[in-house]
Amino acid sequence: MNEQSGRTGGADRPDGPQRSDRNKARPSRSDGAKRPARTDGPKRPARSDGGNRPARSGAGGPARSDAAARPSSGSRPEGGSRSARRAEPPLPADVTGAELDRAVRAELASLASMNADIVARHLVMAGRLLDDDPDAAYLHAIAAAQRAGRVGVVREAAGLAAYRSGHYAEALSELRAARRITGDNSFLPVMADCERGLGRPERAIEMAATPDVARLDAASKVELLIVVSGARRDMGQPEAAVLALQGTGLNPAARKAWSARLFYAYADALGEAGRAEESLTWFGHAAAADTEGETDADVRVAELSGVTFLEVDDGADD
Repeated sequence: MNEQSGRTGGADRPDGPQRSDRNKARPSRSDGAKRPARTDGPKRPARSDGGNRPARSGAGGPARSDAAARPSSGSRPEGGSRSARRAEPPLPADVTGAELDRAVRAELASLASMNADIVARHLVMAGRLLDDDPDAAYLHAIAAAQRAGRVGVVREAAGLAAYRSGHYAEALSELRAARRITGDNSFLPVMADCERGLGRPERAIEMAATPDVARLDAASKVELLIVVSGARRDMGQPEAAVLALQGTGLNPAARKAWSARLFYAYADALGEAGRAEESLTWFGHAAAADTEGETDADVRVAELSGVTFLEVDDGADD
């Protein structure tokens, strides 16, 4: 696999991390529009227009084969050569930038006023398009990064939009830049999943063993271990994938915000290891813990239980 192509399922696979929302304009690990949340990769970026939405998991899409033809994420700081910029996607007149969270607008204050407004509008559009057209969202996020390459929140948004659209090499570059600027290690689960997307699961595992992991909060540590489990599966090590998740809060009686995703990932790993009965049990735990509709655990329970859903023809002739 070349470094511009994505793995099967892109950012919708069930074994990658989610990010908690630090503010409403940043890509968070929440993965969208009433669809099941991934359990082996990060939730996708939060909407830059201040919206909140549930995460999704379960079925992924086809591997990306066209990423090499798309523009790379070579961001440039404000004040760089105008000729180096790519053409920017159009901005609707009804998008003002005021939709952004106030804290994010404050981070744009270092930019010239007119430039800050345009960057803000691109971030808003990136958030609005992320559910239905992640490639277009990516173009808006990169346009923002070209104008504000020294602003950490902008580089973060570009990196996570690139991740969401399957541009894993660009996502790594942008998130590394954001990490240098902000000192924030919370990008590690997403970065590790990008390594998987580039066909380098061993690097994802190495990333999870770095000292910086100790500074992550509990939810981020769980998300990173979910990625490690997925990486082990990528490497053909299903039992190691199961072991990677043991001892990380696998207690159905003590649910956390991330329990549904953890239980789902564990159930998925058990299934791949050939432990079907245990897998069904843990999909049941995931379904019970999933009060926000983040996963398709209930569907998986039905499938493993042999339940068949019949389509109802409500347009039958009278």
